[in-house]
Amino acid sequence: MILYRYLTGPDDNAFCKRVSGALNKGWQLYGHPTLTFDAPKGRVICGQAIMKEVPGDYTDDITLSDY
Repeated sequence: MILYRYLTGPDDNAFCKRVSGALNKGWQLYGHPTLTFDAPKGRVICGQAIMKEVPGDYTDDITLSDY
């Protein structure tokens, strides 16, 4: 099955570490990153889609972060 996640967060070191951690667990980048500006908080928010092919059949009770 193919799993899909969309990671979001402030454009900071912690977000980069989340994406790096996922890549090192076998996830692959899917598409281009996105950026938007959160005006009330005065910060940039990043988004990055990732995907991973794993054995098994998809069910709704899968916890994506377990992969």
